[in-house]
Amino acid sequence: MRLEIHYTPKHGSWSNVAEIELSVLTRQCLDRRIPDIDRLRQEAQAWHPQRNDAQKGVDGQFTTADARIPLKRLYTQIQT
Repeated sequence: MRLEIHYTPKHGSWSNVAEIELSVLTRQCLDRRIPDIDRLRQEAQAWHPQRNDAQKGVDGQFTTADARIPLKRLYTQIQT
């Protein structure tokens, strides 16, 4: 197994999606004691194609208008 570091934003909805997927993995695949790392790899490798094939999505409720409220100072004002 290789460790790959991906620099991602510290804030944002992507972290919610990652947390949701880890939660699903835990509930569907890791809901019992796994004896060793090889078994963990086997379980995760068997689980992820099924999860990908299911094409489950996340219904984001955070709209652009919602984002502009706390981030108002970062957006430029357009005068018409």
